Amino acid sequence: QVQLVESGGGSVQAGDSLKLSCAISTPGATRSAMGWFRQGPGKEREFVAAISASGSSTRYADSVKGRFTISKDVALNTAYLVMNSLKPEDTGVYYCHAVYSKTVDYWGQGTQVTVSS
Repeated sequence: QVQLVESGGGSVQAGDSLKLSCAISTPGATRSAMGWFRQGPGKEREFVAAISASGSSTRYADSVKGRFTISKDVALNTAYLVMNSLKPEDTGVYYCHAVYSKTVDYWGQGTQVTVSS
């Protein structure tokens, strides 16, 4: 069982920045594609950003392009999400996602991000 440990959430003002981290804490776990999803109040979970297993390829939701940056430390098996120019609509629980294959994936426990205007 692969375990994902998230950190870095918090409460900030609009325009501020936050950095989320997601570490795969399972010793010996192989590299995986990783990503972030979020679920706002009363909303469905939605895709935010993803990065390939090697870290060479990234993609973003249109709503965060130019403001959020996903990166990965392959050696540490840790993904990061730097969120700049935060907006109230970015509020939600952010979940880390690790994908090993079409049928094998894991989720973190979620970390709360609250952006006030």
